Formats: sequence, C-alpha cells, structure tokens
Amino acid sequence: MELAARKGLAREGDDPKATERQHAKGKLTAHERIELLLDKGSFTEVEPLRRHRATGFGLEAKKPYGDGVITGWGTVEGRTVFVYAHDFRVFGGALGEAHATKIHKIMDMALAAGAPLVSLNDGAGARIQEGVSALAGYGGIFRRNTRASGVIPQISVMLGPCAGGAAYSPALTDFVFAVRDISQMFITGPDVVRAVTGEEISQNGLGGADVHGATSGVAHFVYDDEESCLAEVRYLLSLLPSNNRELPPVSHSGDPADRPGDALLDIVPADGNRSYDVRAVIEELVDEGEYVEVHAGWAPNIVCALARVDGRTVGVVANQPSSMAGVLDIRASEKGARFVQFCDAFNIPLVTLVDVPGFLPGVDQEHEGIIRRGAKLLYAYCNATVPRVSVVLRKAYGGAYIVMDSRSIGADIALAWPANEIAVMGAEGAANVVFRREIAASDDPEATRLEKIEQYRRELVHPYYAAERGLVDDVIDPRDTRSVLARSLAMLVSKHADLPCRKHGNPPQ
Repeated sequence: MELAARKGLAREGDDPKATERQHAKGKLTAHERIELLLDKGSFTEVEPLRRHRATGFGLEAKKPYGDGVITGWGTVEGRTVFVYAHDFRVFGGALGEAHATKIHKIMDMALAAGAPLVSLNDGAGARIQEGVSALAGYGGIFRRNTRASGVIPQISVMLGPCAGGAAYSPALTDFVFAVRDISQMFITGPDVVRAVTGEEISQNGLGGADVHGATSGVAHFVYDDEESCLAEVRYLLSLLPSNNRELPPVSHSGDPADRPGDALLDIVPADGNRSYDVRAVIEELVDEGEYVEVHAGWAPNIVCALARVDGRTVGVVANQPSSMAGVLDIRASEKGARFVQFCDAFNIPLVTLVDVPGFLPGVDQEHEGIIRRGAKLLYAYCNATVPRVSVVLRKAYGGAYIVMDSRSIGADIALAWPANEIAVMGAEGAANVVFRREIAASDDPEATRLEKIEQYRRELVHPYYAAERGLVDDVIDPRDTRSVLARSLAMLVSKHADLPCRKHGNPPQ
C-alpha cells in the first residue's frame, strides 16, 4: 500500500544506516525519544509527509519526508502535551523553511489548545543551503516562544548540539534539561573561539551539560542519560498546570497533612553559626519527601524546588546555610527571581524558608550590580499574586530578610520558629555600631562589648519581638510546620489579587 510505504519511509528515513550512526553516538532517534516522553501509543504526528521546496546546492535531489523534524501531540499521565523533536538523521536536524513551518504550526496549536510544549533539541542549526529563509524560521520560533511565555509551560530538552541563534529558543523557555556528553549549547563554537581569542577548548568544555548546569546557569537540570532525563520531564509536567488559566493538578499521596516533623528539631541547629542542609527540612515538609530541585548545581546558596504539600503543588524557595552560609548574592537573587516569576505565572503557591544572614558583601558584587540584580528577587516577590507563606527558620537579617518574602512585601502568612532572630543585623555587629563609644571608653572593652551584645539581643532580637509587632503572624513549634503550611495553603487556594492596570512592569535588569 502506497500510504503505508510513504509513512514507513517517513519514520525510518531514506538512509538505512542513519539510525545505526545515531545509536553509535549513544543517542536515541527522535521517535524513540518521543515514545519515552509520552504515554504509550498516545502520539499523533502532524505533517509527517512534509517536504521542503528549496532548490540549489543539491537540495532539489534530496527531499526526505518530515524535513528533519517530527511534530505532534500526545499525553503525559493522560494530559495533552505537544512536542517537536529534531531528527538528526535528516540534514543533521538542521532547520530549513519547511522544518521551521512545521515547528511554527505545532507551537501555534499548543498555544491555542492551552497545553505544554516540549522541544527535543538535536540539530545542527540553520540549514546553510537555504540562507536567510532558515534565519527567518528561527525568528518565527523566538516570537512564538515569547508569546507563549507565562501562558503555557515550555520545556527544552537538549539531546545533541545547539549552536548559534538556535540556542536562543531554549533560553526563552521555562526549563532546560541537558544530558551529559551528548548535549552542547553555545553561540560560537570552539573553532570560532580559537580563531578570535586563541583559546583552545572542547565542545563540552565550552558548552556541555555540566558547564551550563553549574557555571552559566543555562541548564536547569542535568542527567547522565536520555532515559532518566525524559522520565524527569514527565515528572515535572505532572506537577504543572496545562496553562496559566488552570491550577496545578492535585495528587494526594496518602502522606498525612498533619504528620509531625520531629526530625526538624535535630536538623536545624539553634546556634546560628552552625551549618545544615536545608534540603533535609524540605524533605520533612513536603509529601513523601519528594521534590524536584531546579538549578541544583548553580547558585547553590539558594534552593528552588517544586513539590507537593497535602497533594497541592508548591514552589519552595529556601536559603541554603551549607553553601556560603545562605547569603544572597547576584546569582542566588537571579535564580530565585526567575523561579518566583514562573510559579506566579502558573498559579503555583510559594513557600519561602528563611535563614539568611544578609547580602554578600564585596567589591565584585557591588561592581557587578548586586543592587539592580538583587532587586530582581524583590521585584518578583512584590509582583507575585499567588498564595505566599514564609517561615523564618532561624535568622533573618537586614535587607535580605525583607527580600525573602517578608510580611512587609506581601506574604499572606508569615511564620517563625521559636529560635528566630529577625533584626537589622546580628547582635554582635549591631552592638559594635550602637555602643561603640561606650565600648571604646570602657576599662574593659571586651567585657562591655559582650554585655552590650546580650543587651541588644535581649531587647531587640528575641524570638517574639517581631510577633509582638505583627511582623509575623505566629511563632510555631517546628514540628507543626507541615500541618500549618497545609492549612494555610488550603485557606489561600482561592486567593484573588489584582495588579494595577498596565501593559507590563519594568523589572530591574
């Protein structure tokens, strides 16, 4: 049958060895990737028989079906998801006019249907033989990425090379997944770098998965193989709403909302100078201890994660005392800001766990713009209309306390543990400033300094000072934190807040 023959050729390609070469590189084919991503048997392909119409440079003699990209839709856990996947076996996955048109169509369909879009990237960039037509194709993709931003979740999965302008589409999406050894992203490749700067570097050294996961911050998630990567994409999608008009799906695990957190008493030391891993706190608070950490390898002094509390998806933002004592710096501020903005766009409540000594001091931080870049996190929280609950675990000093979703910038519920210290600065530093003359004039400056530290702590930094002034709603037993969070989020589930009428704000850059 002619139809079956054509469909078979579209799936297998016209080069029988192309699949072998793809597998030899340790890479799956586009169809194999789609089958791992979507529920079994749910994929419906769009335009599998599309061919390019370009001529010149031998293109008229080679017109494979699909033109190097597979597009369509299917389901993930029963919910509709749109997908396009570059087929590296055809023109190296390079983008031409027909290739781009297929992507434009599936992006338009995803936006119209109000369903997530996942791109499986494995392409060699613009198809040089088609010239400016290929570049215009990328422009159409970028425009659609931008229009869909904050409307439907967009996820990019890097499963091969992504060079030049092609790298900007993943950068415009909500999350970027990368796989070690096979994923590379860069604007200019190693050859250009060598020619312009004389620097010698490999493709992985310039733009590999670990580089973008830990150094540049371009990749939000990094995995060792395609199978585990695509499994995590599925799990992430299960936590997200299909679009910005829906709430995230509710999935009760059977973990009781009022489960006591006795372990929290041992996890967080009372001594503010002692370190601990805040991820252990998150595990105690969320359902079954399961969460997805975003940007785990980049700006580790702040933790951003998606999880569930009593079945409802939440975004968790937490200072990390085990990294740089949990201070806020440029990277942490930018990481937190974009995560807060994402959660706000898709109706995901925010839980903020605060243990912050302040902003990182230093000439480099000031000269590189900690003021404007640190203000991104402040702007994101102030602009967020989703339910917001903050918990001061231990210390919260200065401007960093305000920025970490304090009551004064709009947190709906502000809580604190009994050992909290909310103040302009630590008692030691404050005493040195406030009582410097008395200390200097004392016969025993050190004894006087210690006395004044204790006085400042007793009068202004005791755990109930903020509660007495209404700056926290309650001081709670750490063991009750999960149940209080669950009740607070349930109360806020129908929260509605209006922003001023405007085209858009102008956040600090």
